[in-house]
Amino acid sequence: MTGRLKDRIALITGASRGIGAEVAHRFALEGAHVVLVARTRGGLEDVDDRIRAELKIAPDEDSPVTLLELDLTDLDAVDRIGPTIAQRFGKLDIVVGNAGLLGEMSPMHHIATDVWTEVVDVNLNANWRLIRTTDPLLRQSDAGRAVFVTSGAAHGKRPYWGAYAVTKAALEMMVSCWAAETEETAMRINLLDPGATRTTMRADAYPGEDPSTVKPPEDIAGAFTQLCSPGCEQHGDLIRVY
Repeated sequence: MTGRLKDRIALITGASRGIGAEVAHRFALEGAHVVLVARTRGGLEDVDDRIRAELKIAPDEDSPVTLLELDLTDLDAVDRIGPTIAQRFGKLDIVVGNAGLLGEMSPMHHIATDVWTEVVDVNLNANWRLIRTTDPLLRQSDAGRAVFVTSGAAHGKRPYWGAYAVTKAALEMMVSCWAAETEETAMRINLLDPGATRTTMRADAYPGEDPSTVKPPEDIAGAFTQLCSPGCEQHGDLIRVY
C-alpha cells in the first residue's frame, strides 16, 4: 500500500461484508481511520479483526477502526452520524455510501408495502440524510471526498427490479445534484457502479449464477481508493468498473 489515505477519516456504510468490508480493509491499509457502519455488530468486529491482523496491531493497541452499529432505516440515527464524528474526531474527509437493499424481484404491483418502504429508506432516504449530516464536515476538510455505489439497474428497462432500480436511479440524480452544488469547493463527489461483483446481493439477484464467473469485491477496492484520495480531481462523474 502507498499510504494515499494517511490520516484521513473515512466513513463507510454497509461495511460488515462484501464491497464495504473490502473498501474498509483497503482504506485502513492506505492509512485511513475507518468508521464502519452496519446493522450487524459481529460482521463489523470480523472486519476489525482482519484489519488488526493485517496491520499487526496488538489487542491492547488502538485500532484504526471505529465501529458504528446502526440500522439505516432509523433515519433519525443517520442524522446523528455527523455530530458524533465531529465530537469524536473533529473532522471527516471521506464518505462511502455503499449500503443497499435489493428488495423483492417481482412485478411492481406485487411488491409489499413494507419492502418498498425499507428499500427506499436504505437506498435513497438514508443516503440523503447521510449527505445532509456529513456535508458540513466534508466542506471543512482540505479534500472532502464522497463516493456512492450505484448499479446498472438504474438505466434501461428493468422488469422485476422494482424498488431497487427506482432507488438507484434516484440516487444517481441526487448525488449529481449535490456534486453540481459543490463545484466551487475542495470536495469531489462521484458515483461508482461496480458492475457484476461477487456479493450476497448479487447471489440473491442471480441465484443460478456461478459466483466464480464474477469478480470478487477486493478487485474494485482500488477504484474507491483512487476516488477518495486527496489528489483525485474527478467530480460529478459516474465511474463504471466492469
